[in-house]
Amino acid sequence: MKIVALNGLLGYGYSEEALEIAFSEKVDYLGVDAGSTDPGPYYLGSGKSFTDRGAVKRDIALALPKALEHKAPFIIGTAGGAGSSVHVKWLKEILLEVAKEQNLSFKLGTVLSDVDTGYVLEKFDDGKLSDMSSEFPAERKSIEESVRIVSQIGIAPIIELLKKNVDVIICGRACDTAIYAAPCIYSGYNPGLAFHMAKIMECGAMCSEPVAAADVMQAYIYDDYFELRPANPIRRCTVDRVAAHTLYEQSNPYLIYEPDGVCDLTNSEFKQVDERTVRVSGSVFHDAEEKTLKLEGVKCSGYRTICPATVYDSETIKNIDKITKTVTDFVKENTKKTLPANSYEIHFKLNGGEESSLGIIIDIVGKTQEIADTVCALVRSRMLHCDYEGRKSTAGNLAFPFSPSDIHVGPVYEFSVFHLAKVDSLIETAKITVEEV
Repeated sequence: MKIVALNGLLGYGYSEEALEIAFSEKVDYLGVDAGSTDPGPYYLGSGKSFTDRGAVKRDIALALPKALEHKAPFIIGTAGGAGSSVHVKWLKEILLEVAKEQNLSFKLGTVLSDVDTGYVLEKFDDGKLSDMSSEFPAERKSIEESVRIVSQIGIAPIIELLKKNVDVIICGRACDTAIYAAPCIYSGYNPGLAFHMAKIMECGAMCSEPVAAADVMQAYIYDDYFELRPANPIRRCTVDRVAAHTLYEQSNPYLIYEPDGVCDLTNSEFKQVDERTVRVSGSVFHDAEEKTLKLEGVKCSGYRTICPATVYDSETIKNIDKITKTVTDFVKENTKKTLPANSYEIHFKLNGGEESSLGIIIDIVGKTQEIADTVCALVRSRMLHCDYEGRKSTAGNLAFPFSPSDIHVGPVYEFSVFHLAKVDSLIETAKITVEEV
């Protein structure tokens, strides 16, 4: 069976030539990941996508008719960047827009994976919520303050939709591997090979040389092995690159953990078949003794204003720690009667630190945007003219690359939930719908 990864992330782009080559022979399934927590919690909280709408539409507009022509179900994971129902709606609108413009008809399956705070609190109270890190324990207050929470689904909901003979699947928050492993396991292939293959191809042509998340990857799965070959003729898979991407984002070089269980790579073998193709065999799968789904939730922690600046004076650079402390003390003293206690945070992001150049970002997070604006203005002006021992200049300490110098970033979100929930069923958080487009 042949499965194609459109690229590493929907909206990253890919070679049209590579797409044509991939579909020059029979394709059984087309997949693409559309989101990640890599850009941080903001996008889940704000309901916005970190990928550009125009770029996402371009990627879909070229690939969708190919998939329909080949009767290859098109599976999209973690819609809209963060995978909440808001993000799924955003991506669905783009999909329907493309369908209308190209006069396409198909059967659409959708999986929403949002959960409410009540669901998470019940897991918390029942002792079914476990920490992924000792540094980030689950807390009732943080759960209650969450503005949006999603569960990261595995293969089960995707397989349920494949059973319904859908042509296109849009998933909420989903494991990257589920996109590619689900159709293989549904078709009866070895789950150890399926999950290992999915882990490598989830980032498109990142497992090839030259490395590129923005290109098409082809995978062929057989009973006892799978093979990977980039569609673009300028790239090639090598044992080194394929093995390296097996380790990508993994804390253990032999085990890949999924909601369904563990993919064991202890006896995996990598073989160069030809100049551009690598064969992998020996991977096995062990079912999980306890089924879990990862939950991701965010809360609003304030509003941000920043001010980028540069220092070009060596004496100022040498005294930067004294300057930032002087400025921080000054602002706290000047605002103690006008702003509520603990209503803002002051951070300095320092880059470089060479003798002749230092980049600084004044980073203020306030309980309101007005507080953040006020504090940033005070910090910026005080830092600009702050005196220190040995200072010769009476002019400003800072050079500003922008005018206005202060940039209003807006709401700041932080993770409030990033934990594993024990579940009775790996489909218990999935809301599945099917419709004709």
